[in-house]
Amino acid sequence: MKFISPKTDYAFKKIFGSDESHDILLSFLNAMIYQGQSIIQSLEIIDPYAPGRISGLKTTYFDVKAKLHNGQKVLIEMQGFTVPAFSERMFYNTAKMYVNQLKIGETYPDLLPSIGVAVIDFTIFKQTPEVISSFVLKEEKLLFDYPELPVKLVYVELPKFKKKLAELANIGERWLYFLQKARELEEVPSLMAEIPEINQAFTIANRVNLSAEELEDIERREMFVREQTGSIEFSREIALAEGRELGIAEGQLNLIKRQLGRKLGQLTPEMESMLAELPSDRLTILAEALFDLADLADLLTWLETNRTGS
Repeated sequence: MKFISPKTDYAFKKIFGSDESHDILLSFLNAMIYQGQSIIQSLEIIDPYAPGRISGLKTTYFDVKAKLHNGQKVLIEMQGFTVPAFSERMFYNTAKMYVNQLKIGETYPDLLPSIGVAVIDFTIFKQTPEVISSFVLKEEKLLFDYPELPVKLVYVELPKFKKKLAELANIGERWLYFLQKARELEEVPSLMAEIPEINQAFTIANRVNLSAEELEDIERREMFVREQTGSIEFSREIALAEGRELGIAEGQLNLIKRQLGRKLGQLTPEMESMLAELPSDRLTILAEALFDLADLADLLTWLETNRTGS
């Protein structure tokens, strides 16, 4: 057997956000947020993955969103490579989910806490060896919780997880092992298979159960992640060697130009000029949006909508 890697946003959505993923996602969230306790009793996946939608790529979205039994909403994002201001983006999206709850006629007491879970294949919090870090609002000096905590953020930093199969002690560690090692395995380890939800996750991740279109889309995402990661590292080395920070942005821009040229054809001088004006954060957004662009006209529309200062 061969399995797709859960560490790409596309495959993560397939495994944890499909119609058949409810028990999988429930188990995963209880493990990541509540240390394996069965706090979340049931959930509804919002906008579940549908193969027909994904293969067209025009309406693809990769975050997994769920509504819990108590009405709370959870946003889960898989990010495979470093992007500028990722922590700010995660906080913003979770906070936006919180403030967008109220409908006409509803009042503040109706607000329910929102949870953001970021599964990342890079390290943000170098001051701690912990794989899972949880953040809530607290009083600055005495560190007591804010009343009715509005937002909770949970970060899962995969590079910090180093345990081998025989060392796995709980369900949370088994889920982390699945995320880290599924692509390398040729069969489901018995220690993993005894957890029904993890065994089902392996079934969904089994390449033989995917269509040719799905496999092609997943491979394109994996290729992009590899190229993006390589470009960032190469550009960072250049920037350090030359003593300038612009190297990373230049490498990012050149990579995106190659990706666009490969997918859409020769870019016009006007498009290249507009691309050069984009700040780093919008280049990152374009890096994901380019999979939804069908032709050069789509690209021009995107650039005109996202030009600097708009």
